[in-house]
Amino acid sequence: MKGVKVDKELILKVAQNARLELSEAEIEEFLPQLNEVLEFFSHIDLVDTKGIEPSMQPVELRNVLREDVVKPSLSQEDALKNTEHKKDSYFKGPRAV
Repeated sequence: MKGVKVDKELILKVAQNARLELSEAEIEEFLPQLNEVLEFFSHIDLVDTKGIEPSMQPVELRNVLREDVVKPSLSQEDALKNTEHKKDSYFKGPRAV
C-alpha cells in the first residue's frame, strides 16, 4: 500500500467498475476518507511477521460436534401407535400440490 494515493481519477475508475454514478460532492467527500483508510492499512507493513506461519483462519478450526453413536430407536409400529394419521405404515400428512 506504500505510495498509493487515491485521486479523482482512481475513484472514477473504481466507480465505473462498480457501476456507480458519483456526484462531484461525493467524490470530494470520499477522497480524504479513502486516503485515510489506505494510511491505516499501511501500518500493517510495519508489523514484524518473521517466523510467523501464514494462516487463513484467525482461530483454530475444530469439530465441536460429538461422535455419532448408534443407539436403539423406535420401531415403525411404536412410532405410529399414537397417531390416527397413518397409511401403509407411514405418517399421513396434508396433500402438497
